[in-house]
Amino acid sequence: MTITTEPTTETSTFAPPQTGAPAAGFAASATDAVKTYGRGDAAVHALDGVTVGFERNRFTAIMGPSGSGKSTLMQAVAGLDTLTSGSVAIGGVELSSLNDKQLTRMRRDKIGFIFQSFNLVPTLTARENILLPLDLAGRKVDRDWLDHVVSTVGMGERLRHRPTELSGGQQQRVAVARALVSRPEIVFGDEPTGNLDSRAGAEVLSFLRTAVRELDQTVVMVTHDPIAASYADRIVFLADGRIVDEMLSPTPDSVLDRMKRFEY
Repeated sequence: MTITTEPTTETSTFAPPQTGAPAAGFAASATDAVKTYGRGDAAVHALDGVTVGFERNRFTAIMGPSGSGKSTLMQAVAGLDTLTSGSVAIGGVELSSLNDKQLTRMRRDKIGFIFQSFNLVPTLTARENILLPLDLAGRKVDRDWLDHVVSTVGMGERLRHRPTELSGGQQQRVAVARALVSRPEIVFGDEPTGNLDSRAGAEVLSFLRTAVRELDQTVVMVTHDPIAASYADRIVFLADGRIVDEMLSPTPDSVLDRMKRFEY
């Protein structure tokens, strides 16, 4: 891994907060997060003391070379993996303070997930897939909110179709709606446009952008794509398990320029 040291551009606000806790009021945060695989000389530090906060009602992208720790960070903050040391919190609640049942409820009620592979149930219609989290939780449907979410992602006329009858972009729109329907504290996307062509990917990213702007949602997305990252309000760059840079109001060109400092 090589990181150059030329001065950052005006879009960077990076000041490495590698110790202490992030300020209060974040939708999610990690404090001194360490994730180590193996022991002794074979130990690999996927996360090496990361402290970061994800602000409410903002769209944040996480970028970095392969093996930089970006997916590990997202999985830890989303409660899908545990840390070796340090802490993560959702809505001010430290996940380490929860038992397995409480953590499952937290993931179900407070967190939305969008995966690269869509993860739709093939035997269910689009509408049934969208409502699946509420059905599993035994929660009533807020029909006004459902209509609003479906309208936002543009799937109102395809709700009776099964996944095999939908394009990849339409399937991912259904996945976005499913992530939003329970009004989660935060939505995590793991390369959500990785299996889509550029047009479908742009549509899904526009929907995520709209969800932040119009539905007051908070989105954190892992991506390697500078165009996808440019839809975010903020980009956090990782390398070797540490935050090494940050960018606000990114554009595709500014992201590409910043990526030249790393060996991708």
